Amino acid sequence: MSGAGKSTALAEFARRGFDVVETDVPPWSEWSDAAGGYVWREDAVRELLECERATPLYVSGAVTNQGSFYAQFAAIVLLSAPHDVLLRRIESRSTNEYGKRPEQRERVIRDMIQVEPLLRATCTHELDTTRPVADVVAALIAIGEKAG
Repeated sequence: MSGAGKSTALAEFARRGFDVVETDVPPWSEWSDAAGGYVWREDAVRELLECERATPLYVSGAVTNQGSFYAQFAAIVLLSAPHDVLLRRIESRSTNEYGKRPEQRERVIRDMIQVEPLLRATCTHELDTTRPVADVVAALIAIGEKAG
């Protein structure tokens, strides 16, 4: 979900030398009128996931067609926090403008109600991101080591 801490966790992984990809941006995703939202560019994501790596790859994103790739991931982790925390983070963040406009906030709230339960039902792990970032990243590393 927007504001859950995906970008913050990825930045910490990158700082520690892990391979990371934020897929909510081009070239990984694009708008699809048919899907009513952003989708992964399947050719690009397929190529990304097929590459051999020395370290685990941590991928972040939330798009409508991500489920078609779940079999290729060792773990699917939902980063979550209470709704009031997510909305407060979105309002105060300075690195991402998404969620600042009223129609975007409405979309965020709608996604919390409609999409988050679907993500929860299909994830292999859920982490509460109200914990310190270092704790969240340590938990993600442990999940990666166990799954890998």
